[in-house]
Amino acid sequence: MKITDVKPIPTQPTEYSRRANRTWTFVQIDTDEGITGYGEATNYPGGGSLVVASTINQVRETLIGEDPFDIDRLWHKIFRRYTYLGSRGLVTAVISGIDIALWDIKGKALGRPIYEILGGKFRDNITMYANGWFTGCTTPEDFADAAAATVAQGYTALKFDPFTHEMQPFHTGYVSGAISADGEELGMDKVAAVREAVGSKIEVLIDAHGHYNVPTAIRIGNRLAEHSVTWYEEPVPPEGYEALAQVRQSVAAPICVGERLFTRYDFLPIFENRLADYIMPDVVWTGGISELRKIATMAEAYYIPVSPHNAMGSIQIIAGAHTMMTVPNFYRLEFSIAALESYNAVLDKPLDIRDGNLLLPTGPGLGYDLDTEFMAAHPDPAWNG
Repeated sequence: MKITDVKPIPTQPTEYSRRANRTWTFVQIDTDEGITGYGEATNYPGGGSLVVASTINQVRETLIGEDPFDIDRLWHKIFRRYTYLGSRGLVTAVISGIDIALWDIKGKALGRPIYEILGGKFRDNITMYANGWFTGCTTPEDFADAAAATVAQGYTALKFDPFTHEMQPFHTGYVSGAISADGEELGMDKVAAVREAVGSKIEVLIDAHGHYNVPTAIRIGNRLAEHSVTWYEEPVPPEGYEALAQVRQSVAAPICVGERLFTRYDFLPIFENRLADYIMPDVVWTGGISELRKIATMAEAYYIPVSPHNAMGSIQIIAGAHTMMTVPNFYRLEFSIAALESYNAVLDKPLDIRDGNLLLPTGPGLGYDLDTEFMAAHPDPAWNG
């Protein structure tokens, strides 16, 4: 079997994705035996997805004529080709989309789901934690009501950033790392309201989006610990391991990092220096199924739970789920309730979600195909191929 074509598919499938200006860039790989595999690269904001799509077009000739079963060799072929770009971010997003599509092809060719050819399953379904459950919420009371409604759907863990009323990504405070006293109090009121609404048995996860400087992160982290949060995610920007170490040593709340770390090489100092209690690599950012599996195995040696980050499209969720089916140290998979319509819009069948769990189909490969006709009718308007 040989690869005959590699195509990026940038799409904005629903009003939700268009309103958020988020483009999902999928990857389609065709073979001379008529087997097609699908992957996903990224939905970076600000036009980043189209940069990734353009780069996939450039990588195309590197893959034509190759054996799609040589997944690890092709991973390294692309990674090393772009080493002078830093081999992170853009490069690993491109690799991720291609890697996932190659695993899809291999599973389809062998007639087996990906989790079986990765080594077999540790579990029958994938437990998820809910994100995106707070759309339209502004007051602590709003958050409390929405949290209770989400728990009623069967979810036993919820994540949110209670400080986005002030600490929006890319705002001026992103540079200073500070938050106002009023903004901090409102955020803490939201956390308290959610904890009271869901009770002590539901896990509450707090995302800080890397917004804070060290003293602010420490102060907020210790206040969050009073509400028994399960984790405190990205308390400081991802570039500073020393800053993370200061926070880790000074707060009682467990630390989670990893969505903006790329490949096993970025995670190694996290493990070696005991900088996190949980990690959250992203299957479409860090290098695909192959790299997510390797990172999870490294974490296993340190007894650190793995909880993949999911803020992209449908294939990301499915690929992460297949990988986590095979991982002993899996915690939960992130899932955005608000994006469910968009997830299902691009698939040949809807995701099977029951009581906060994702059930994977037993079909070969990913078990899902993309609805390419639907996506062709809903392209990113800025994409010209």
